Formats: sequence, structure tokens, C-alpha cells
Amino acid sequence: MNAETQQNLHEQLERLQEALSTRQSTLLFAHSGVSFIVAFILGGATAKLFWDSTRAPHVAWLGLAATLGLVIYGLMRYRQGRTVLADELVRYETMLELRHRLGLDDPKALLPR
Repeated sequence: MNAETQQNLHEQLERLQEALSTRQSTLLFAHSGVSFIVAFILGGATAKLFWDSTRAPHVAWLGLAATLGLVIYGLMRYRQGRTVLADELVRYETMLELRHRLGLDDPKALLPR
């Protein structure tokens, strides 16, 4: 492998490592999880309001709307997270292949000669 090709591979490896250093999928999954937990708690409180009253108060309808909004938001973030995760996994496999081609994971190549 000539020096120019190896330099290009090193540059490509650095770009991939920089892109993978911030995992966007983790943030999306965290948003999804938090919104589901808050929706579960708010949904329970809203259900209690509906259960205890003979006529549903306006706050209960507002709570129901907020619960549904949080569930929809959570589902959208989860779906986006799965899409981004699939892309991150492809880039990670590409990075591992580049490391293999450059001999960075070969312990024998790192020993002094």
C-alpha cells in the first residue's frame, strides 16, 4: 500500500471516528424513554381524574392530550433513534474495516522491529 493511499485511509478513519464520537442515537433513545415515563405518570394521574369524577374536568382532558402528545413524541424519537443507530452501526463497521486495513489492530505491527 503506497503512502498516499495510506494517508487517505488515515484521514477517512479520523473523519469516521469524529462522526462516531457523538452518538446521536443515544440522545434520541433517551428522549424517547423520558417521554414514555412522563406519559405513563401523567396518564395515571389523568386516569385517576376520569375515574374519580362523575363529569370529566377540563384538566383531565388537558392531561389526556398531553399524554397522547408525549406518547407520539416518544414513538417518533424511538423511530428516529433506530434509523440513526442503523447508520451508526454501518459507519462503525466501516471504521473497523479501515482499522484492519491499516493494521492498527494487529499487535505484531505495533511491535518495534
